[in-house]
Amino acid sequence: MNRYPVWKYIVIAVALLLGALYTAPNYFVESPALQVTTGKATVKITSDTSAQVEQALKSEGIKTEGISQDGAGSSSSVRALFGTTDEQFKAKLALEKALNRDPTDPDYIVTVNLVKNVPKWMQALRAMPMNLGLDLRGGVHFLLQVDAAATLETKVKGIQSSVRSMLRDKNVRHTGIERIGNRVEIKFRDAATRTAARDALAGQMADLVFAESGEGEELKLVATLKPDALKRTVEDGVKQNIATLSKRINELGVSEPIIQQQGPDRIVIQLPGVQDVAHAKDIIGRTATLELRMVDDTVVPGTESAATIPLNSELFGPEQGGPLVVSKDVILTGDYISSAVASFDSNQQPAVSLDLNGDGGRKMRQATRDRIGKRMAILLKEKGKYTILSAPTIQSELGSTFQITNMGSAEKSTELALLLRSGALSAPMEFIEERVIGPQLGAENIAKGLYSTLYGFAAIAVFMIIYYHLFGFFSVVALASNLLFLLALLSLMQVTLTLPGIAAIALALGMAIDANVLINERVREELRGGATPQAAIAAGFDRAWATILDSNVTTLIVGIALWAFGSGPVRGFAVVHVLGILTSMFSAVFVSRGVVNLWYGRKKKLQSVSIGTVWTPGLSVTK
Repeated sequence: MNRYPVWKYIVIAVALLLGALYTAPNYFVESPALQVTTGKATVKITSDTSAQVEQALKSEGIKTEGISQDGAGSSSSVRALFGTTDEQFKAKLALEKALNRDPTDPDYIVTVNLVKNVPKWMQALRAMPMNLGLDLRGGVHFLLQVDAAATLETKVKGIQSSVRSMLRDKNVRHTGIERIGNRVEIKFRDAATRTAARDALAGQMADLVFAESGEGEELKLVATLKPDALKRTVEDGVKQNIATLSKRINELGVSEPIIQQQGPDRIVIQLPGVQDVAHAKDIIGRTATLELRMVDDTVVPGTESAATIPLNSELFGPEQGGPLVVSKDVILTGDYISSAVASFDSNQQPAVSLDLNGDGGRKMRQATRDRIGKRMAILLKEKGKYTILSAPTIQSELGSTFQITNMGSAEKSTELALLLRSGALSAPMEFIEERVIGPQLGAENIAKGLYSTLYGFAAIAVFMIIYYHLFGFFSVVALASNLLFLLALLSLMQVTLTLPGIAAIALALGMAIDANVLINERVREELRGGATPQAAIAAGFDRAWATILDSNVTTLIVGIALWAFGSGPVRGFAVVHVLGILTSMFSAVFVSRGVVNLWYGRKKKLQSVSIGTVWTPGLSVTK
């Protein structure tokens, strides 16, 4: 009656073995480490780099626990492990000095890190430790606000340029195109031309709403973005910034970063284990966007003033690298850059070599084909302010490759190359919150979370064994297996564990034991009703299953809702909570019954079970 087939015991045994395997990496001690990554697109990480690292450390008398090369291609890096943090920081200074010929223009970036000493054979089976969140590992937390107004401004600039090109291609004459706020105004002399322009634009620009205004010879066609297009523009800008920031953080060599959207226009960045906060903030905080525009040569140099500036141009003053009058129409932005490398021009002066993607090369050829001999301004926009990087004369038709010269120093060219290589941000951002958590506080949080879970488990175990005797012991075995399965799943899925996640683990223990309490009480109820011990065990498990399923499903719905609509710590709690419910249902019913069946199922003439006191007069049950 109460015997499991062999295959079920095999399933339980395999589950326990896999649980132990994927939980084990979390118990290995972390070692201080350094991660060496490339600082330039022209410098590659190879086996020779590993040899250089080893030789540099040996010459300084610094002992290592091991040197290995991780990843491949552009994401490759060299990792060195050390016994103490003192050796780690000594090695960082030694490697930065040995690997970089010029400290102002580093070939390699050396980043402080912590690494688990997981055996290679475990790593080959994808048995890796859980990622620890900022509150457990220490590090830095940034909250950035995306400038939605600047995102819309860039979008409207693009619309203005597109409108001008479309009307020129359709041979529709106008008397001026002006951008006012988030709308574009096109002026016409007669209604027929305005109607023709509206028909031409409406068919190709579905995101715009057109309205007519003006009288006589001052007729206007006003184009504005539809509300859903406005919203989508901001959302796309935030997503593009997140993708760009991910690339920049990869340049820093940070492992296990968290970059996610919070609300409609905010981005949360968490960098666990980062100790060089100033460098991280400097790279992340660079909010530059690149723009290429034509210089307005109708204004005579030396006569620049507000009165002489044409309607579709603007003046950049000396503080911006001018004076220079530049067209408001943007030819190209940093979105089209596929590669940026610090280099030198023909005069051996620092420069940045750019490679454009297919669309960028086509736009550049179209823009420069008929403008040979004219000047083109290369502008860098940071925090809403423009700086003229260069304003060279177009010597010939440009294509997918060209240089930005007059950088001044190798350091500036390297910084700009890194910025452009990691992608241009679609809109400026500003830091509105910054928190730094030391590694000591993270270690203290881990210790407190571990102790709270262990003490809670011990208290539950003592209570269950005292109250339910041997059945209580079986419940504790099922509870231990549940904790093992949960930790294994979190490690296998590489979930980032935070303090709320530890709270969810503690909650999962309480919910798992609740299912065993239901089973034990149901068995007691069957015994009170006069059922034989074997029948009581079978009926207890079978009839408690419906109640366990109902209670867990309702809680599971709440957990899924928290995951779907929550963010940050709430979402982390929900993930652990949902996984805990699934593992508790498996362990409380399947594993628990397997242990009970293994102990009592072999006894055909079972007279009593050890399940505590059954308060029924006249029924003899062993306590």
